[in-house]
This record gives sequence, C-alpha cells and structure tokens, in this order.
Amino acid sequence: MKNYTLPIRFGIVTSACLIAYFLILALMGLHTNVFYSLFNVLITGFGIYETIKYLKIKGPDTFEYGTGFVAGLVTGGIATFIFTLFFAFYSTELAPGFLEELSTKWAKEYENFEAIVFLVVATMGFVTSLVLTLSFMQLFKPSNNLKSGRG
Repeated sequence: MKNYTLPIRFGIVTSACLIAYFLILALMGLHTNVFYSLFNVLITGFGIYETIKYLKIKGPDTFEYGTGFVAGLVTGGIATFIFTLFFAFYSTELAPGFLEELSTKWAKEYENFEAIVFLVVATMGFVTSLVLTLSFMQLFKPSNNLKSGRG
C-alpha cells in the first residue's frame, strides 16, 4: 500500500482539478458543450506526468518501467473514478435536467441515458489514463542503450 500512496494523492488532486474545472464551466454555462471536455485530457495528463516525474526524481536508481506505469494508471484511475462519482451526483442530484440539456436527442431515444453517459465518462477517463501513461513512460523509462564514445 505504501507504493500507492503517492499516486493516490496525485489522483485525488487531479480529480479535484477536474471537478473545479467542471464547476467553473457550469458557472459560465458552458458545461453542456462537450468540446470543453477536451481540456480534461490536459488536466489528467498533467497529473499523470507529475506523478511519474516525481517517482523518477524520488528514486532514480529504483525507478522501473513497471512502477511508473502502475503509478500513472493508479493516478488516472483514481482521478477518473472520483470525477465520475461527482459527475453522477451532479447530474442526478444537483442539476437533474443537466443530462437532457447535454443531449436532447439521446435523452429522448434511449431509456437508460444516464447510465450510458456515466459509462462514457468513466471509459473516456480510463482510456485517456492508459494512453497518456504509455506515452509518458516513453519519456521516463530507463534507457538500455550503451554509452557511445567510451571504451
């Protein structure tokens, strides 16, 4: 559990940033425009990047691909899980008409529209976390190349 403390902390902070961004959009009335959710990738990516970077700085000799990969997935997973719970609470309790406003066509045609939206939010978050973690680990992985020019 000690190995997961840092990624869990970063995941909580990342989810707080995602929630704050969503609430700021809601205050401005822009939270129903799906285009603005693209910025969530940057917020999540920054949280994952900082987690992996901090782990590498903290223990450069013990840092391995696997530890960085797991840390990135845990950070993104925690952030996604907490944000999805908040999103479900917001759209069902705080602003019940939000989902219908988000997509009037889908809300009328599908019986379980809320569940579909929550699943899409969670899936997008987890997939984003996976792709960004794989991308960032290319930057931070230890090199197996030999140092040239020495001999």
